[in-house]
Amino acid sequence: MMPTRGSRLESFRQHKDHYFGTDEESPLEPDDRAAFTGLRYFPEDEALKFDLPLDTTGEGIGERLDIPTSAGETKPFMRAGRISFEIGGKPVTLSVFTDLALGRYFLPFTDATSGTETYAGGRYLDPKPKPNGDLTVDFNYAYNPYCAYGDGWSCPIPPAENALSEPLRAGEMLFPRKG
Repeated sequence: MMPTRGSRLESFRQHKDHYFGTDEESPLEPDDRAAFTGLRYFPEDEALKFDLPLDTTGEGIGERLDIPTSAGETKPFMRAGRISFEIGGKPVTLSVFTDLALGRYFLPFTDATSGTETYAGGRYLDPKPKPNGDLTVDFNYAYNPYCAYGDGWSCPIPPAENALSEPLRAGEMLFPRKG
């Protein structure tokens, strides 16, 4: 299903495309920015928007992790909990992290589209907390790390525990880079 005219997602995507195409801080290389006409996105899929409880029990919850980055560094996170849901009728569980530098939830993942339809290095999502403690997890907002668009970025590599065997066709698609 395509976003309805003027939907929040459509507005978000237009804003992002404008930023990528015009802002000097854009992650795009200058040549790519000059020819940029917009990112490619999967059609909006309401079935991939969830309000989920964050399971804060179990092994490793509250544990600090230094997640490796594409630049060979590490970045500090804490495993905040796990979310469980279904994709295509199959149950999946992903770990949600707290970005210790920014103090927000962070969900890095790979799926069966990684390297073909989406960036090989995985994608990210920033779950939004609800007053009742649940998280809004809308994969239509899944985005590529800046490493997908240009050189010189240090992007966290999704941990193996967040590798989905199912395709998750939502959010940003692969950005075709030259060379």
